[in-house]
Amino acid sequence: MELFRNHGKGSRRVLAVAAAGAAIALALTGCQPATTDGGDGGSSEGASITFIPKNLDNPYTGVELKGGEEATAELGFTYNAVAPLDAGADSQVPFIQTEVQNGTDVIAIAANDPNAVCAALNEARDGGAKVIAFDSDAPDCRDLFINQVDSKEVALGQLRQLFDQIGGTGEIAILSATATATNQNAWIEAMIQEIEDNPDYEWDLVATVYGDDDDTKSFQEAQGLLQSYPNLKGIISPTTVGIAATARYLSTSEYKGKVALVGLGLPPQMKEYVKDGTVIGFALWDPSDIGYLTTYAAKALLEGTITGAEGDVFDGGKLGEYTVGKDGLVVVGSLLEFNAENIDDYDYISF
Repeated sequence: MELFRNHGKGSRRVLAVAAAGAAIALALTGCQPATTDGGDGGSSEGASITFIPKNLDNPYTGVELKGGEEATAELGFTYNAVAPLDAGADSQVPFIQTEVQNGTDVIAIAANDPNAVCAALNEARDGGAKVIAFDSDAPDCRDLFINQVDSKEVALGQLRQLFDQIGGTGEIAILSATATATNQNAWIEAMIQEIEDNPDYEWDLVATVYGDDDDTKSFQEAQGLLQSYPNLKGIISPTTVGIAATARYLSTSEYKGKVALVGLGLPPQMKEYVKDGTVIGFALWDPSDIGYLTTYAAKALLEGTITGAEGDVFDGGKLGEYTVGKDGLVVVGSLLEFNAENIDDYDYISF
């Protein structure tokens, strides 16, 4: 079964790694962005698209961007990916401003903080660029939002996995990414509401902490949770960085097998922890589909096939036809759940 495809290296721009071994990507080629009519209809041939993820020092991002590379190769677009090293609130702003100066046709962004990036994104839109949010929304300054899975489905899936392991009582905690991430906050809000509304859930949510999608900080936050709450029964980490770091801490601690860990993780990162019993189950989707569909949505926006209005329909390439929902929302697919019985089906995955 194929989940995260290895799309090869067909990008038209080269990503350079800098900052003393850390990843911060900058376009090296001299490709000039294509000239379009500002997206009011017409050809998208040779259009330029730049992806600005939360940060690049993240395997999840790598899988996501491979999907974007695949689609840009299919469509003949000029592909670029730039991002900061960290997931700070305003760290994406200089990268957006550079794309405005470059005249990039489409900016696709996973917003670390919508309030911080909106001014720059609106400047891009005023200049004729299309802006697509993917993975994490910036609702007031984009044309479309490509959302991985319905937010409530993501929340309910993680709660269900935790309930199956520890029942509905005891202390639990959440270890998230950044405090300003719209996707994380939507999932957490939905989880809290479900805990309040569902009589089966009598958990005491003692803390919500943030690892900022940084491995070291997430590890330290996980350690701090167990030290501060020795009676903790479960941790929900709806971030691939956070769940992997938490699993690594639990796997060598006295809490292994005693504290349940669920959340959103990449199968290749989580497999060893499933195999050694640290983690019973976790969930995710195919990140590459997000990058892929974002690019096809960009084509439709540039050609005027869609405007981002509810009911708009566009071709998603190999993923099929998609319809734009309320508030410019497009949901890519459904939540996938992993455990010891199916984790080997994804063994070949690389990033």
